[in-house]
Amino acid sequence: MQVVEHSGRAESSVLSTVGASERMSLRILVTGASGFIGSAVTNALANDGHLVRAASRKPTDLSNAPGSEWAELPDLEREMDWTPLLDGIDVVIHLAAIAHRTHIDSGQYTRANRVATTHLVQACAQRGIKRIIFMSSIGAQAGSAADHVVTEKDEPWPITAYDRAKLAAEEEVRHSGVPFTILRPVIVYGPGAKANIAMMMKIAALPLPLPFGAFTNRRSLLSIDNLVQAVTFCLENPDTINRTFIVCDPEPITLAEMIGTMREASGRTRNLVPIPPAAVRALVFAAGRRGLWDRIGRELVASSADLQSVGWSPRVQTKDGLRAMVQASQR
Repeated sequence: MQVVEHSGRAESSVLSTVGASERMSLRILVTGASGFIGSAVTNALANDGHLVRAASRKPTDLSNAPGSEWAELPDLEREMDWTPLLDGIDVVIHLAAIAHRTHIDSGQYTRANRVATTHLVQACAQRGIKRIIFMSSIGAQAGSAADHVVTEKDEPWPITAYDRAKLAAEEEVRHSGVPFTILRPVIVYGPGAKANIAMMMKIAALPLPLPFGAFTNRRSLLSIDNLVQAVTFCLENPDTINRTFIVCDPEPITLAEMIGTMREASGRTRNLVPIPPAAVRALVFAAGRRGLWDRIGRELVASSADLQSVGWSPRVQTKDGLRAMVQASQR
Protein backbone atom coordinates (compact mmCIF):
# COMPACT_ATOMS: atom_id res chain seq x y z
CA MET A 1 0.00 0.00 0.00
CA GLN A 2 1.31 3.38 -0.98
CA VAL A 3 0.53 6.32 1.31
CA VAL A 4 1.31 9.91 0.39
CA GLU A 5 1.44 12.13 3.46
CA HIS A 6 -0.10 15.60 3.34
CA SER A 7 0.33 16.40 7.01
CA GLY A 8 1.95 15.12 10.16
CA ARG A 9 0.26 12.35 12.14
CA ALA A 10 -2.03 13.28 14.97
CA GLU A 11 -2.93 11.23 17.98
CA SER A 12 -5.93 8.98 17.45
CA SER A 13 -8.96 10.11 19.36
CA VAL A 14 -12.10 8.40 20.55
CA LEU A 15 -15.31 8.98 18.65
CA SER A 16 -16.81 12.28 19.69
CA THR A 17 -20.35 12.28 21.02
CA VAL A 18 -20.34 15.95 21.95
CA GLY A 19 -21.58 18.98 20.06
CA ALA A 20 -19.91 20.52 17.06
CA SER A 21 -18.36 23.25 19.17
CA GLU A 22 -16.42 20.60 21.09
CA ARG A 23 -15.78 18.30 18.12
CA MET A 24 -12.71 16.10 18.39
CA SER A 25 -10.41 15.40 15.47
CA LEU A 26 -10.68 11.83 14.20
CA ARG A 27 -8.50 9.87 11.84
CA ILE A 28 -10.92 8.62 9.20
CA LEU A 29 -10.37 6.17 6.35
CA VAL A 30 -12.59 6.96 3.35
CA THR A 31 -12.61 4.20 0.73
CA GLY A 32 -13.56 5.17 -2.81
CA ALA A 33 -12.40 8.70 -2.09
CA SER A 34 -11.91 9.72 -5.71
CA GLY A 35 -15.53 9.10 -6.72
CA PHE A 36 -18.41 11.54 -6.99
CA ILE A 37 -19.56 10.86 -3.43
CA GLY A 38 -16.13 10.04 -2.01
CA SER A 39 -14.49 13.30 -3.03
CA ALA A 40 -17.33 15.34 -1.53
CA VAL A 41 -17.23 13.37 1.74
CA THR A 42 -13.43 13.62 1.95
CA ASN A 43 -13.42 17.39 1.44
CA ALA A 44 -16.18 17.93 4.01
CA LEU A 45 -14.50 15.80 6.68
CA ALA A 46 -11.12 17.44 6.13
CA ASN A 47 -12.65 20.89 6.34
CA ASP A 48 -14.34 19.86 9.60
CA GLY A 49 -10.86 19.29 11.03
CA HIS A 50 -10.66 15.51 10.74
CA LEU A 51 -7.54 13.79 9.40
CA VAL A 52 -8.61 11.82 6.35
CA ARG A 53 -6.87 8.91 4.67
CA ALA A 54 -8.38 9.04 1.19
CA ALA A 55 -8.14 5.58 -0.37
CA SER A 56 -8.72 5.14 -4.09
CA ARG A 57 -7.36 3.21 -7.05
CA LYS A 58 -5.76 6.32 -8.55
CA PRO A 59 -4.15 9.36 -6.87
CA THR A 60 -6.73 11.87 -5.70
CA ASP A 61 -6.62 15.67 -5.78
CA LEU A 62 -6.65 16.66 -2.11
CA SER A 63 -6.08 20.37 -2.58
CA ASN A 64 -9.49 21.05 -1.04
CA ALA A 65 -8.95 18.60 1.81
CA PRO A 66 -6.41 20.08 4.24
CA GLY A 67 -4.64 17.67 6.57
CA SER A 68 -5.38 14.62 4.44
CA GLU A 69 -3.33 11.87 2.84
CA TRP A 70 -3.83 9.66 -0.20
CA ALA A 71 -3.56 5.88 0.03
CA GLU A 72 -3.71 3.40 -2.81
CA LEU A 73 -6.76 1.15 -2.66
CA PRO A 74 -6.02 -2.32 -4.06
CA ASP A 75 -8.39 -4.11 -6.45
CA LEU A 76 -11.51 -4.99 -4.44
CA GLU A 77 -12.09 -8.08 -6.55
CA ARG A 78 -8.88 -9.66 -5.26
CA GLU A 79 -8.08 -10.79 -1.76
CA MET A 80 -6.34 -7.98 0.05
CA ASP A 81 -4.92 -7.07 3.43
CA TRP A 82 -6.80 -4.10 4.90
CA THR A 83 -4.47 -3.78 7.89
CA PRO A 84 -2.08 -1.15 6.42
CA LEU A 85 -5.00 1.08 5.46
CA LEU A 86 -6.42 0.82 8.98
CA ASP A 87 -3.20 1.71 10.78
CA GLY A 88 -3.93 4.55 13.21
CA ILE A 89 -7.54 4.91 12.03
CA ASP A 90 -10.50 5.62 14.33
CA VAL A 91 -13.43 5.49 11.90
CA VAL A 92 -14.00 3.92 8.48
CA ILE A 93 -16.40 5.32 5.88
CA HIS A 94 -16.72 2.58 3.27
CA LEU A 95 -17.87 3.91 -0.08
CA ALA A 96 -15.78 1.86 -2.49
CA ALA A 97 -17.71 -0.61 -4.62
CA ILE A 98 -18.28 -1.74 -8.16
CA ALA A 99 -21.32 0.20 -9.32
CA HIS A 100 -23.63 -0.72 -12.18
CA ARG A 101 -21.69 -1.72 -15.25
CA THR A 102 -22.80 -3.09 -18.60
CA HIS A 103 -22.37 -6.86 -19.05
CA ILE A 104 -20.83 -7.39 -15.63
CA ASP A 105 -21.20 -10.82 -14.05
CA SER A 106 -22.79 -11.20 -10.62
CA GLY A 107 -19.59 -12.75 -9.25
CA GLN A 108 -17.79 -9.44 -9.64
CA TYR A 109 -20.43 -7.71 -7.53
CA THR A 110 -20.14 -10.45 -4.91
CA ARG A 111 -16.35 -10.23 -4.73
CA ALA A 112 -16.04 -6.44 -4.76
CA ASN A 113 -19.15 -5.43 -2.85
CA ARG A 114 -19.75 -8.25 -0.38
CA VAL A 115 -16.54 -10.25 0.07
CA ALA A 116 -14.29 -7.18 0.20
CA THR A 117 -16.63 -5.61 2.75
CA THR A 118 -16.55 -8.82 4.81
CA HIS A 119 -12.76 -8.74 4.95
CA LEU A 120 -12.79 -5.03 5.78
CA VAL A 121 -15.17 -5.32 8.74
CA GLN A 122 -13.26 -8.36 10.03
CA ALA A 123 -10.08 -6.32 9.94
CA CYS A 124 -11.90 -3.41 11.63
CA ALA A 125 -12.97 -5.73 14.45
CA GLN A 126 -9.44 -7.02 14.92
CA ARG A 127 -7.98 -3.51 14.94
CA GLY A 128 -10.57 -2.11 17.35
CA ILE A 129 -11.99 0.42 14.89
CA LYS A 130 -14.53 2.51 16.78
CA ARG A 131 -17.08 2.99 14.01
CA ILE A 132 -17.87 2.09 10.41
CA ILE A 133 -20.27 4.00 8.20
CA PHE A 134 -21.27 1.84 5.25
CA MET A 135 -22.75 3.30 2.08
CA SER A 136 -25.34 0.86 0.78
CA SER A 137 -28.12 1.67 -1.71
CA ILE A 138 -31.88 2.09 -1.88
CA GLY A 139 -31.71 -0.87 -4.25
CA ALA A 140 -30.86 -3.11 -1.31
CA GLN A 141 -34.21 -2.07 0.16
CA ALA A 142 -36.55 -1.82 -2.81
CA GLY A 143 -34.85 -2.26 -6.18
CA SER A 144 -35.48 0.57 -8.66
CA ALA A 145 -39.24 1.07 -8.23
CA ALA A 146 -42.00 0.61 -5.65
CA ASP A 147 -45.77 1.07 -5.47
CA HIS A 148 -45.67 2.55 -1.96
CA VAL A 149 -43.53 4.90 0.12
CA VAL A 150 -40.40 2.93 0.97
CA THR A 151 -39.21 2.84 4.59
CA GLU A 152 -36.69 0.84 6.59
CA LYS A 153 -39.55 -1.23 7.99
CA ASP A 154 -40.24 -2.81 4.60
CA GLU A 155 -38.84 -6.25 3.94
CA PRO A 156 -35.78 -5.77 1.69
CA TRP A 157 -36.52 -6.70 -1.91
CA PRO A 158 -33.32 -6.31 -4.00
CA ILE A 159 -33.72 -7.00 -7.71
CA THR A 160 -30.30 -6.88 -9.37
CA ALA A 161 -27.05 -8.66 -8.55
CA TYR A 162 -25.66 -5.30 -7.45
CA ASP A 163 -28.57 -4.75 -5.05
CA ARG A 164 -28.29 -8.28 -3.62
CA ALA A 165 -24.56 -7.87 -3.06
CA LYS A 166 -25.15 -4.59 -1.22
CA LEU A 167 -27.77 -6.19 1.04
CA ALA A 168 -25.43 -9.10 1.78
CA ALA A 169 -22.65 -6.63 2.60
CA GLU A 170 -25.00 -4.87 5.03
CA GLU A 171 -25.43 -8.14 6.92
CA GLU A 172 -21.67 -8.59 7.15
CA VAL A 173 -21.39 -5.10 8.65
CA ARG A 174 -24.18 -5.76 11.16
CA HIS A 175 -22.60 -8.99 12.40
CA SER A 176 -19.02 -7.69 12.57
CA GLY A 177 -19.20 -6.49 16.17
CA VAL A 178 -18.00 -3.03 15.09
CA PRO A 179 -20.38 -0.13 15.90
CA PHE A 180 -21.93 0.80 12.55
CA THR A 181 -24.29 3.03 10.65
CA ILE A 182 -25.67 1.87 7.30
CA LEU A 183 -26.98 4.45 4.83
CA ARG A 184 -29.27 3.59 1.93
CA PRO A 185 -29.26 6.63 -0.39
CA VAL A 186 -31.60 7.04 -3.34
CA ILE A 187 -30.14 8.34 -6.62
CA VAL A 188 -27.65 11.08 -5.79
CA TYR A 189 -27.34 14.18 -7.96
CA GLY A 190 -25.01 17.15 -8.01
CA PRO A 191 -22.13 18.62 -10.04
CA GLY A 192 -20.14 15.73 -11.50
CA ALA A 193 -22.84 13.10 -11.07
CA LYS A 194 -22.70 10.19 -13.47
CA ALA A 195 -24.92 7.28 -14.58
CA ASN A 196 -28.66 7.97 -14.36
CA ILE A 197 -28.37 11.65 -13.49
CA ALA A 198 -25.87 12.29 -16.29
CA MET A 199 -28.26 10.55 -18.69
CA MET A 200 -31.18 12.73 -17.52
CA MET A 201 -29.10 15.88 -17.99
CA LYS A 202 -28.25 14.84 -21.55
CA ILE A 203 -31.93 14.19 -22.29
CA ALA A 204 -32.94 17.55 -20.80
CA ALA A 205 -30.30 19.31 -22.91
CA LEU A 206 -31.68 18.03 -26.22
CA PRO A 207 -32.80 20.99 -28.40
CA LEU A 208 -36.22 19.54 -29.21
CA PRO A 209 -39.57 18.89 -27.51
CA LEU A 210 -39.54 15.98 -25.07
CA PRO A 211 -42.44 13.53 -24.50
CA PHE A 212 -42.59 13.77 -20.70
CA GLY A 213 -45.27 16.40 -20.11
CA ALA A 214 -47.80 13.81 -18.88
CA PHE A 215 -45.41 11.91 -16.61
CA THR A 216 -46.69 12.30 -13.06
CA ASN A 217 -44.71 9.42 -11.54
CA ARG A 218 -42.62 10.64 -8.61
CA ARG A 219 -39.04 9.82 -7.69
CA SER A 220 -37.10 10.59 -4.53
CA LEU A 221 -33.68 12.06 -5.24
CA LEU A 222 -30.79 13.04 -2.98
CA SER A 223 -28.60 16.11 -3.23
CA ILE A 224 -24.91 15.37 -2.78
CA ASP A 225 -24.88 18.16 -0.18
CA ASN A 226 -27.65 16.45 1.79
CA LEU A 227 -25.83 13.11 1.61
CA VAL A 228 -22.56 14.59 2.86
CA GLN A 229 -24.50 16.30 5.64
CA ALA A 230 -26.05 12.93 6.55
CA VAL A 231 -22.62 11.29 6.77
CA THR A 232 -21.19 13.99 9.04
CA PHE A 233 -24.37 13.99 11.14
CA CYS A 234 -24.15 10.22 11.70
CA LEU A 235 -20.46 10.50 12.54
CA GLU A 236 -21.23 12.92 15.37
CA ASN A 237 -24.55 11.54 16.62
CA PRO A 238 -24.51 8.45 18.90
CA ASP A 239 -28.24 7.90 18.25
CA THR A 240 -27.34 6.66 14.75
CA ILE A 241 -25.06 3.85 15.98
CA ASN A 242 -26.09 0.31 14.97
CA ARG A 243 -28.94 1.57 12.81
CA THR A 244 -29.85 1.58 9.11
CA PHE A 245 -31.27 4.69 7.44
CA ILE A 246 -32.76 5.59 4.08
CA VAL A 247 -31.45 8.96 2.91
CA CYS A 248 -33.35 11.21 0.50
CA ASP A 249 -34.36 14.81 -0.10
CA PRO A 250 -37.45 16.04 1.79
CA GLU A 251 -39.93 15.84 -1.13
CA PRO A 252 -40.16 13.60 -4.22
CA ILE A 253 -40.36 15.12 -7.69
CA THR A 254 -42.19 14.04 -10.85
CA LEU A 255 -40.23 13.19 -13.97
CA ALA A 256 -41.84 16.14 -15.77
CA GLU A 257 -40.78 18.49 -12.97
CA MET A 258 -37.25 17.07 -12.99
CA ILE A 259 -36.72 17.56 -16.73
CA GLY A 260 -38.52 20.91 -16.71
CA THR A 261 -36.44 22.23 -13.82
CA MET A 262 -33.21 21.24 -15.57
CA ARG A 263 -34.31 22.98 -18.76
CA GLU A 264 -35.34 26.16 -17.00
CA ALA A 265 -32.04 26.22 -15.09
CA SER A 266 -30.22 26.35 -18.42
CA GLY A 267 -32.33 29.32 -19.52
CA ARG A 268 -34.67 27.40 -21.83
CA THR A 269 -38.40 26.77 -21.86
CA ARG A 270 -39.70 23.45 -20.56
CA ASN A 271 -41.14 22.38 -23.95
CA LEU A 272 -42.55 19.10 -22.63
CA VAL A 273 -45.17 17.42 -24.80
CA PRO A 274 -47.96 15.55 -22.92
CA ILE A 275 -47.65 12.21 -24.73
CA PRO A 276 -49.32 9.35 -22.79
CA PRO A 277 -46.72 7.46 -20.72
CA ALA A 278 -48.10 4.16 -22.09
CA ALA A 279 -46.95 5.17 -25.58
CA VAL A 280 -43.46 5.99 -24.33
CA ARG A 281 -43.42 2.72 -22.38
CA ALA A 282 -44.18 0.77 -25.56
CA LEU A 283 -41.25 2.42 -27.34
CA VAL A 284 -38.88 1.74 -24.43
CA PHE A 285 -39.96 -1.92 -24.28
CA ALA A 286 -39.60 -2.26 -28.05
CA ALA A 287 -36.03 -1.04 -27.70
CA GLY A 288 -35.37 -3.75 -25.09
CA ARG A 289 -34.85 -1.23 -22.25
CA ARG A 290 -37.28 -2.45 -19.59
CA GLY A 291 -34.85 -1.48 -16.84
CA LEU A 292 -34.83 2.07 -18.17
CA TRP A 293 -38.61 2.22 -17.85
CA ASP A 294 -38.37 1.32 -14.16
CA ARG A 295 -36.16 4.38 -13.67
CA ILE A 296 -38.12 6.91 -15.74
CA GLY A 297 -41.68 5.61 -15.85
CA ARG A 298 -42.36 4.09 -12.44
CA GLU A 299 -42.36 5.54 -8.94
CA LEU A 300 -39.80 5.26 -6.20
CA VAL A 301 -40.77 7.46 -3.29
CA ALA A 302 -38.72 6.91 -0.14
CA SER A 303 -38.90 8.32 3.37
CA SER A 304 -36.00 9.55 5.48
CA ALA A 305 -38.27 10.03 8.51
CA ASP A 306 -36.17 7.68 10.67
CA LEU A 307 -33.01 9.68 10.12
CA GLN A 308 -34.87 12.95 10.64
CA SER A 309 -36.34 11.57 13.89
CA VAL A 310 -32.84 11.53 15.44
CA GLY A 311 -32.07 15.08 14.34
CA TRP A 312 -30.94 15.08 10.70
CA SER A 313 -32.45 17.97 8.74
CA PRO A 314 -31.73 18.07 4.99
CA ARG A 315 -30.97 21.58 3.83
CA VAL A 316 -31.33 21.32 0.05
CA GLN A 317 -34.69 21.08 -1.69
CA THR A 318 -34.63 18.97 -4.85
CA LYS A 319 -35.54 21.68 -7.36
CA ASP A 320 -32.97 24.05 -5.88
CA GLY A 321 -30.34 21.33 -6.00
CA LEU A 322 -31.13 20.42 -9.61
CA ARG A 323 -30.88 24.07 -10.65
CA ALA A 324 -27.51 24.41 -8.91
CA MET A 325 -26.23 21.23 -10.61
CA VAL A 326 -27.17 22.43 -14.10
CA GLN A 327 -25.75 25.89 -13.53
CA ALA A 328 -22.49 24.40 -12.20
CA SER A 329 -22.21 22.17 -15.27
CA GLN A 330 -22.63 25.20 -17.52
CA ARG A 331 -19.85 27.03 -15.70
